[in-house]
Amino acid sequence: MSKPEAQWFNDCYKSLFDTPLSHWLQTLPAQLDHWQRNSKHGEFDKWCRLLAKLPSTTPSNIELDEKVAVGSLADVDVYTQKKISGLLQQFMPWRKGPFYVHDIHVDTEWRSDWKWDRVYPHITPLKNRTVLDVGCGSGYHMWRMLGQGASRVIGIDPTQLFFIQFQAIKHFIPRDDIHFLPLGIEEMQPLNAFDTVFSMGVLYHRKDPIQFLNQLKLQLRKGGELVLETLVVDGDEQTVLMAGERYAQMRNVWFLPSTKALAVWLERVGFENIRVVDVNHTTLDEQRSTPWMDSQSLKDFLDPEDITRTIEGYPAPQRAVLIANRK
Repeated sequence: MSKPEAQWFNDCYKSLFDTPLSHWLQTLPAQLDHWQRNSKHGEFDKWCRLLAKLPSTTPSNIELDEKVAVGSLADVDVYTQKKISGLLQQFMPWRKGPFYVHDIHVDTEWRSDWKWDRVYPHITPLKNRTVLDVGCGSGYHMWRMLGQGASRVIGIDPTQLFFIQFQAIKHFIPRDDIHFLPLGIEEMQPLNAFDTVFSMGVLYHRKDPIQFLNQLKLQLRKGGELVLETLVVDGDEQTVLMAGERYAQMRNVWFLPSTKALAVWLERVGFENIRVVDVNHTTLDEQRSTPWMDSQSLKDFLDPEDITRTIEGYPAPQRAVLIANRK
């Protein structure tokens, strides 16, 4: 394993000693070694070389509570700021954010801060909790979780560009209580140990949503809290939309349940105290093209004559947040 990767993962291993997650060390190092040897993206080594060129800075401030911001232009000269900006642009497209690095605004496709504002008022306060973020993307919400006082935040996502984007931000915020592992939930052993598990924007990508919900449950301790955010449709306990080949131009969308059907699923797999805390239609201001993600976005995926429908004729994206506890 190359030096930077070894250090990233070794820091994670050290953080697991003498914690309720220590048994993960029986399998995790071998998994990540296998990933490094067999599964890396063709651009990964190039991305690592670019990461190594990010200049070291001494930020005057780090903000994780209201936003994810580190440093200001006053901490660096204009040349250094331009170098940082140019390197971060090499990791496009940036989908989840926004981030602010020495006054560089990484204006991501998604206003993930808006989603967080809808979610966090309803969850059990994260102070001193151990948190898992499943399908964490670039790690934006992980930083916000840390800003709410979580004692340890671990994100998993197999998308290697997201992994690199997370490491780029962590270069400027070198905390030892936040880690990203390039794994999918199907690779996770039942840890039965996290206080809170987040899954935001993943369920509808799974061919077997019931198995996925069970996998999430098995990462939680008894009584632990699941925070689930996903696409939904209107309807009763029996309403589930299975899209055709594409939904909003996405090929990998499978099941969109109603909130009532989703509550039934959660109860069947072993959750209780299930509550729907937010239902919200995705707007063209929340998901859009930007200079940091300059390909097609939501407006291109909706019917131009009726934005309440997707281009395929399905209901436009509506997202719900459900919270439940493991029995």
